[in-house]
Amino acid sequence: MPTRDDPVRLALGGLVALAAAMGVGRFVYTPLLPMMAADLGLSGSTAGLVASANFLGYVAGAFAAGYPGLKGSRRAWMMGALAISASTTGLMGLAPSLAPWLVLRFAGGVASAFVLVFASTLVLDRLRRLQRPGLSTVHFAGVGTGIAVSAAFVSAGAAAGLGWRGLWMACGVISVLALGAVWRLVPDAEGGVAPAAVTAGPRRPGALAMSVAYGLFGFGYVVTATFLVLIVRGTPAVSALEPMIWLVVGVAAIPSVALWTALARRTGLALAFAVACVVEAVGVGSSVLWPTAPGIVLAAALLGGTFMGLTALGIGAARALAVGDPRTLTAVMTASFGIGQMIGPLVGGFLSDRSGSFVQASLVAAAALVGAAGLALHVRRVAAI
Repeated sequence: MPTRDDPVRLALGGLVALAAAMGVGRFVYTPLLPMMAADLGLSGSTAGLVASANFLGYVAGAFAAGYPGLKGSRRAWMMGALAISASTTGLMGLAPSLAPWLVLRFAGGVASAFVLVFASTLVLDRLRRLQRPGLSTVHFAGVGTGIAVSAAFVSAGAAAGLGWRGLWMACGVISVLALGAVWRLVPDAEGGVAPAAVTAGPRRPGALAMSVAYGLFGFGYVVTATFLVLIVRGTPAVSALEPMIWLVVGVAAIPSVALWTALARRTGLALAFAVACVVEAVGVGSSVLWPTAPGIVLAAALLGGTFMGLTALGIGAARALAVGDPRTLTAVMTASFGIGQMIGPLVGGFLSDRSGSFVQASLVAAAALVGAAGLALHVRRVAAI
């Protein structure tokens, strides 16, 4: 294994880490949900509860990852979290009932937050030290890559007659293979420079507003991100698109970070964040207000084309608004994001059970995204980022 940092290998290692823990570990539930619902008769509320357990774990993991007294290297925490993510993903195929699903999805959520926080701070800091910060877009492309790969795998596996339990276990195996790749691509050495200690120093004006905006974004995107494939299956005019619609999300997500960060360099982080929130709100509304093939494909493309870009812009804003080591503010914003994600599926499942569709939930989500855009514009005025 190499002992010196190579920027391309580091960026690829970050890509694989996020692909495994986020693209697969967190988001493979979406294309598997219709199969689980059809086999087990899950209600919208139950499906939302399982999703929220994962997001609750994400909140807990974000807080834990930002704890100033946490001991050990960032790489060790990242690798351990990747192992837990792979294990909990595979075990979903063996779990017999709702209670163990909730436990496994909670643990997987904790692991995914640790991977995002530690992989991002580790890889981005080292890329900056190597004077290759532009490769951060490769790192963040990992989520879209993981979504696209897992979507194609689930579609092919379902067509071959592999049930949802077998697909969960197979995705766990894929995540174990990814863990081995990250081990090879991200070496122990950090260029001879020890990571800076976490200090909870003062923050610039706008940090609180940006944290709330990030939470509203989490709420706003997650209803569609959780239920999109189920919406497609339940809409006769577009049900034939089910095998490929989540793949559209993943493919659109791959270049999204590069595109939105390029815009941010021209306009500033906060304005780019606001624009992306409005674009995503259009996609969320399109998923229920335009129930045709063009409308659903547009919804999938706009969701995929914005949510990871927004994630990266939010992390960039945390780094810009923090004083000293950005890990604490990054973790606070990640926790806010996770709280929004946790509430979203519960609200979406409840409203869908009550109304018989996802129209109400999706419009509430779109409104949250517009609110996030407004807060980001406020941050732009007070903090000039």
